[in-house]
Amino acid sequence: MKPEIRKFNPAVDKSLLIALSGIIWSIVGIILCSLAVGWLSKVTVQDRMWFGPAGIILSLMIHHFGFLKLVNKNIARIIAKKGKVCIFGFQPWKSYLIIVIMVGMGIFLRHSSLPKPYLSIIYIGFGGAMLLSSFRYYRIFFKLISNPGNES
Repeated sequence: MKPEIRKFNPAVDKSLLIALSGIIWSIVGIILCSLAVGWLSKVTVQDRMWFGPAGIILSLMIHHFGFLKLVNKNIARIIAKKGKVCIFGFQPWKSYLIIVIMVGMGIFLRHSSLPKPYLSIIYIGFGGAMLLSSFRYYRIFFKLISNPGNES
């Protein structure tokens, strides 16, 4: 990269990028779960007893069968890079399109006529999965800072 352009590259240490990734995943997960909890607070306790656990089961499935693989690939990709990494490199560039599509779908669903208690299952599912998966980033971050020479 040319020196004039390099000064515009917001590069950070790999361990910091991994920590930031975990923080972003946690924040988004908490926001999604908070919306769902708000919707569930307006239904009967009996309905909450069905919708809440359904969302939790969905979050465990999404976490285990989907997001863990994605997080592991992101971590491996970040660690494999040489030197400092662009702060936007916590996801591959093509994943940003998927993120835009998912945010758009979330906005569409939130403003649709779908009853919010049913929507809460999806929001708890994805929000909980993101929150659970963020702990993988934190674990790797603490492993890296406790043993800085070992980036595997």
